[in-house]
This record gives sequence, structure tokens and C-alpha cells, in this order.
Amino acid sequence: MADSPPADPSDDSSSPDRTPNPSVAKTRGDRVSDATNRFIHGVELAAAALFALLFGIGVVDLAIQIAESVPTGAITDPNTVIGFIETGLLLLIIVEVYETVVAYIEQSDTRRIVRLVIYTGVIAMVRKVIIFRTTEYPSTQDALFAAVSYTIIIAGLVALLYVERSVGSSLVPDPE
Repeated sequence: MADSPPADPSDDSSSPDRTPNPSVAKTRGDRVSDATNRFIHGVELAAAALFALLFGIGVVDLAIQIAESVPTGAITDPNTVIGFIETGLLLLIIVEVYETVVAYIEQSDTRRIVRLVIYTGVIAMVRKVIIFRTTEYPSTQDALFAAVSYTIIIAGLVALLYVERSVGSSLVPDPE
């Protein structure tokens, strides 16, 4: 027993005034952070795959709808064509959301992500305007309220797009 080194009081885990070693706490924190980052990255990849799958299913569905409407002559009905356009624009929204998720995965710059979100909003609002029918509202006042709301949202998105394009380009440093 004489060969054993004297006990170091700092090694006593039962010591009440012991402070955790910052390098050990950081290492534990880093491990937790790495694990949560891997989890988030995995969820982002799963979301991207899901949107890609939804897009593929939507394209096949649109092709089937078009193919079924040709023999019946329904393809000449304006409401049917508007339905196809609505579906096509919905597919574009899915693509934009997919691109946004991919931008997050690739950790793209924030400006690119904001631009993608604005484009998605513009496409969504154009879709709403194309399928807008006053007959779908209980009263003309409700239809007017919806139309004014769409106009305000579109004007806001256009303003955001204008600001992003005009001011955003001055935020990029000139390569020298």
C-alpha cells in the first residue's frame, strides 16, 4: 500500500465543492450538439426526399388526369384546364419548398433561402389568383375581402422581391 500515490482531493467525486471540468462539460455538450445536428440533418434529408416523392407522384397524377380528359373531350373545358394549371403550380410550389429544404441542408447563404421563400410565396399567390372564383364565397363582400387580401399579399411579396434584388446585390462584397 505504500506504493500507491496519495489521494488527490480533486478526484473525490463526493466532494461538495467540486466544479465540473470545463473540458469534460464541453466535450459532453459537443457530443449532444453533434447528435442533435445529425438528427436535424437526417430530418432535413427525409423532408427533401418526401417533397421529391410528392413531386413525382404529382407529375404522374397530372399526366393521368390529362390523359383521362382527352378522350372524353373534357380537356376543352376551361375549368378543367384551370384545374391542370392549378395542379402544375402546386407542383412548382413543391419544387420551391424542396429547393428551400436543400438550401438548408447545404447551409446556403440566408439570402438564397429568403429568395426561395419569396418565390414560393409568389407562386402560391399566383395560384390562388388563377383559381379565384367569386362564386366560392358566401357573399360578394367575402369575395372582395379575399381579393383585397390577395392583392396586399402579392404587393408585399413583390416589394420584398424588389428589395432583395436591389439592396441584396449591394450586400455582396466586390471580388478584388
